[in-house]
Amino acid sequence: MPAGHSTGRSRLSPRARRRVERRKRLRRTIILGSAALVVVTATAYAVVPDGDGSTADGRPAAARSGQQDGESAEGSDAAAQGGRRDPAPSPSASTAARPSASPSPAKADPSPTVPASGSGTFKASAAAGSAQGKGNVRRWRLEVEEGSGVDPDAAARSVEAILGDPRGWIKNPAHAFQLAGPGQPVDFTVKIATPKTTDLLCEVVTPELIGETNCRAGHTVVVNLKRWQEGSPQFSGSAEEYRALIVNHEVGHELGYSHEGCPGPGQPAPAMMQQIKGLNGCKSNAWPYDANGTYLSGPPVL
Repeated sequence: MPAGHSTGRSRLSPRARRRVERRKRLRRTIILGSAALVVVTATAYAVVPDGDGSTADGRPAAARSGQQDGESAEGSDAAAQGGRRDPAPSPSASTAARPSASPSPAKADPSPTVPASGSGTFKASAAAGSAQGKGNVRRWRLEVEEGSGVDPDAAARSVEAILGDPRGWIKNPAHAFQLAGPGQPVDFTVKIATPKTTDLLCEVVTPELIGETNCRAGHTVVVNLKRWQEGSPQFSGSAEEYRALIVNHEVGHELGYSHEGCPGPGQPAPAMMQQIKGLNGCKSNAWPYDANGTYLSGPPVL
């Protein structure tokens, strides 16, 4: 065969053939590896959701995993929590279920503000009334200290109701009362005064009674405005009922009655008992007589 020509077939040595086979295997490995990398990349792109919660194919990620709107998620960690994952509450749902807060109303003052002192001048009631009781009529007038906030006519009617009560002093046929009109003469006067004025009229010097007590000074019944409005912490009743005790006690002095003590534990305290100093086992009571007409007396206090 002339030099430089080939028949199309070459005869390679065994070593050369091995080199050729290694190169072929290497090319197949590279081609297969590249194909696998393309498949993995495409799969990852398909399952990773976009920022808006959708996958690359446009479907919501929840739809691809079998969840529907409104359902709670259950996954591989659910069994460790009793077979169901506790869904986190939705902020919007919590807000809707929680009632809106509203400011609490301010607590009302249970009684009018009582001024500690006043002008020292008094205004008389213009009201007048009929005689109450069967005995010798004692005329009286009511006056309130100016600036106390108490209406004189309304207060006069309150005192008139107390003196005319069947449990009051008119239960004794020897007593009767009448609210005198303007300019008419009176036997005694009822004054409602601020605590400081009361102390001056009553000449209060006992420390624990300063600003707290009532009294009768001459033919004047002095009612402490504080006690008229607030009642007494020693008296288990309303302020209105305690007003009855003030009037009955001080008018009792006007009628000649003296102080009495507690007749026994659990019994009604006499109206002539100084209940503001303590009950000593008795029960609070504002009236001289009970509903049956029995005088509620106690041992005399010397």
